[in-house]
Amino acid sequence: MRYGEKVALRGIDLQVERGEVLAMLGPNGAGKTTTVEILEGFRRRTSGSVDVLGTDPGSADESWRARVGIVLQSWRDHRQWRVGELLAHMATYYPAPRDPAQVQEALGMASFAGRRCEELSGGQRRRLDVALGIIGDPELLFLDEPTTGFDPVARREFHELVERLRADGMSIVLTTHDLYEAERLADRIAVLIDGRITASGSSAELAAQAEAQARVVWRDASGVRHERASTDPSRLVWELHREFEGPVPYLEVHRPTLEDVYLRMIRASEQGDRSEQAGDGPARGTADGPVSGTAAPAGTVPPASRVSRTTTAGERA
Repeated sequence: MRYGEKVALRGIDLQVERGEVLAMLGPNGAGKTTTVEILEGFRRRTSGSVDVLGTDPGSADESWRARVGIVLQSWRDHRQWRVGELLAHMATYYPAPRDPAQVQEALGMASFAGRRCEELSGGQRRRLDVALGIIGDPELLFLDEPTTGFDPVARREFHELVERLRADGMSIVLTTHDLYEAERLADRIAVLIDGRITASGSSAELAAQAEAQARVVWRDASGVRHERASTDPSRLVWELHREFEGPVPYLEVHRPTLEDVYLRMIRASEQGDRSEQAGDGPARGTADGPVSGTAAPAGTVPPASRVSRTTTAGERA
């Protein structure tokens, strides 16, 4: 995908399965918004192929759009509408919408359902955005920074709602800078850096790909504190139990968080960029072509269960 001379996507292969929550992480300018806008049909790609719910979103009709829910990063339309009236009105455009009253209750909107949209606070407006995204009961839901402006209670309630939607079989593509949110909600996480998917998998799988190490802390018989980094903390703890012939004093195991793994990947990418500029070639941790983002090996997933697949391999760096 190009913007003039700038290459925004450098050959990605991404697949989302039915009933899966996929989180897309990446620094600003990595290509997350461009990728999602292509999948939503908001932006035409300059090359490659895209299939969402069996249709190319670039030429999709209204029946396809009724099957897709979208929550944009910011949305300030319908300023004069009252919240409850707007939600009920939007529901009439879908063949099998959710009950507007139930959606309001699920998102804690009852207290401001009678207010005009222009009178809402940032957090209240964000709840309305989410409500408008799910009112049509979509098969596939795109969430772009959905909890921006939410207080802790509203964020927790929203996370519980996403988990219920997933349990009902809805597929969700989530872009977020909230690493805790991604770790809690996502079945799979795709890390997009400089227009490439550099890694894809669960939090544990990403840690293995990034070779992130856990920290094991303990004290010896004299009370001296020891700390050791290990890619296999279970084996290290087992060895310590054998050494101590029983419980290990003050044992602590600190496994790498998603934040640790993500920052490690960002640093590896930055080091790779510097190495390439110096003429040393791509560094470890970078991608020199499309990286598969599929949830299972080819051939193991029935085609009918595929919700979205996009390939932009025509413009590799």
